[in-house]
Amino acid sequence: MKKTLIVIPVYNEEVNIEKVIREIRQEIDFADILVIDDCSTDGTLKKIKSLDINFLSLPFNLGYSGVLQTGFKYAVENNYEYVVQFDGDGQHIAAEVKKLNAASINENADIVIGSRFKDKKGYPYPYPLFRRIGSTIFKMLIKNICNTKITDPTSGFQMLKRNVFGRYARMYNYPQYPDANLIIEMLLNKYKIVEVPVAMRKRETGISMHGGFIKPVKYMVKMFYSIVLIIIKYKLSIKTKKRRRKK
Repeated sequence: MKKTLIVIPVYNEEVNIEKVIREIRQEIDFADILVIDDCSTDGTLKKIKSLDINFLSLPFNLGYSGVLQTGFKYAVENNYEYVVQFDGDGQHIAAEVKKLNAASINENADIVIGSRFKDKKGYPYPYPLFRRIGSTIFKMLIKNICNTKITDPTSGFQMLKRNVFGRYARMYNYPQYPDANLIIEMLLNKYKIVEVPVAMRKRETGISMHGGFIKPVKYMVKMFYSIVLIIIKYKLSIKTKKRRRKK
């Protein structure tokens, strides 16, 4: 068994998943692969079974965050040291995992984020206006709250060390949208986060979980709510520590 596990959440990705797995196998030789099917309603599960790949099939739909946490729990139970979050829709590029791996080792980072915007000239990425506005707001919040510049706070393309995914696996309230909110929480708790510029593709088929108008609005509202709770929780923990010291 290898030290790194690539976790691929999928929901109705019958068209994309075979290409994703084929590309990872061609480009990455230092990681195992785990595909987690989130109770797909199309032929995704049948396609996965035909690929001779390690997979889990959930009995009911947990949503993206629930699938990720399932992957983290699996990685903890099977003693992996690193987890790579990798989308099953074809947007993430397998060869770019090598950059995340190199940064994790060379910079001793707890979290490595694959950024679409750290090198704009080299990696142009089409981004819808609404999501661009949201990303800009999150970048400002992270900068003001944590005094840290993060260029792509909504990137799900990440590599996590065991101390990080082990913490996520134990979270009772792991957020529905694990993006800028988790970045803020981990920075406040002194975890080291670095970004590396990566290329990504635009989704060609299927429906994004942030597609349409209602879903992005819902995402923004829940994200702000989550960030507020994280800040309150952090400040309360600081006060508690100060009281203990006085005693």
